[in-house]
Amino acid sequence: MDFPPYPSGLRLAGRRVLVVGGGSVAQRRVPHLIAAGADVHVVSPEVTPAIEGLVGSAEVTWHRRGFEDADLDGAWYVIAVTDDVAVNDRVSALAEEQRVFCVRSDDGTQGTAWTPAVGRHGGVTVAVLGNREPRRSAALRNEIVEALREGRIAAPEHHDRTPGVVLVGGGPGDPGLMSIAGHRALMEADVVVADRLAPREVLGELPADVELVDVAKLPRGRSAQQEEINRVIVERALEGKRVVRFKGGDNFVFGRGYEEIIACRAAGVPVTVIPGLTSPVAVPAIAGIPVTHRGVTHEFTVVSGHLPPGHPESLVDYDALARMRGTVVLMMAVENSPEIAKALLAGGREPGTPVAVVCDGTMPTQRTVLATLSTLGATVASEKVQPPAIIVVGEVVRVAFPDAFPDAAPTTAGAAAVADG
Repeated sequence: MDFPPYPSGLRLAGRRVLVVGGGSVAQRRVPHLIAAGADVHVVSPEVTPAIEGLVGSAEVTWHRRGFEDADLDGAWYVIAVTDDVAVNDRVSALAEEQRVFCVRSDDGTQGTAWTPAVGRHGGVTVAVLGNREPRRSAALRNEIVEALREGRIAAPEHHDRTPGVVLVGGGPGDPGLMSIAGHRALMEADVVVADRLAPREVLGELPADVELVDVAKLPRGRSAQQEEINRVIVERALEGKRVVRFKGGDNFVFGRGYEEIIACRAAGVPVTVIPGLTSPVAVPAIAGIPVTHRGVTHEFTVVSGHLPPGHPESLVDYDALARMRGTVVLMMAVENSPEIAKALLAGGREPGTPVAVVCDGTMPTQRTVLATLSTLGATVASEKVQPPAIIVVGEVVRVAFPDAFPDAAPTTAGAAAVADG
């Protein structure tokens, strides 16, 4: 009769654990043992570079030789992971005699213990044993841990409902690119104050009793709107509620997130931040454009283009920007792109500098419009580009689209190309 294993949680902190073998399987097992606080001893003539690094940091003791019977002395747990069946047989036989539980990587039926697929979240350890089906065990482990992280299977009384404000960056738009921590914070909120560009589909998953404040419906005007947002998040938090301020992209990249931090601190409201995948890097990446590339550019600059060059409130030095050789990523710049292009040209940028305009980044309607710096204004108009869009200026665009931009710099009369994402 094939009996199922009896699950148990081993407390290995400070206890000797023997790993016989130093290959790739050992490399996967050792970090978990270290995390459990075990005194890990690896016996093997050779080890992987990763294990050697752990030896160098004094997290593992390495006995650089073959297995000897005395290696089991004082061990509480042993893992046999060599590619020599005879050695593994000897290890498991001695472990049986000394009543030390032994895991065999080559034949689980010959050991006295199996290694489960393990995951951890929020003080909970999940271990799945799938009757020696490692892929099935790992898949189930992943689903359970993901559900814990997202708050889908945690008991309601274990949800974090501490009053205060959490700033959550939702990423560039596709809800699949949002962080697990951000998703969980939304599911634990009493109030969600959401931007127009925050991933909309996620809001449909909110529990029915969550208050949703749509920022787009607040008083217009940037200053007035931000003051009202500050008032709402502080007021709700002071009522004892857990408030999530939900933004697109990242809170601190043209998201005015720190203004909300200041407002919360002034009112004595606890506030934490969950960063989001920032759009000026993520959206070009999704479109296949690197913002840096070895041998091409070692720098990139992110610029808010919501004000035209020369505007009294603009803080951008376009002359200095034009003199830089690196990539320029323009945010909120569709309307002012013709003036920005002229300013960069006037500052010394080459007219044939490649430009990509990524529209509706990460969304089903994503497309990439190509131009040169000298044709950008006309191209944006002819292609009817509308916000949201991210404009990438620099030689990295040529790297991404070599056919559209031959090695010789394009002329000012070069036609724009359009690529669907």
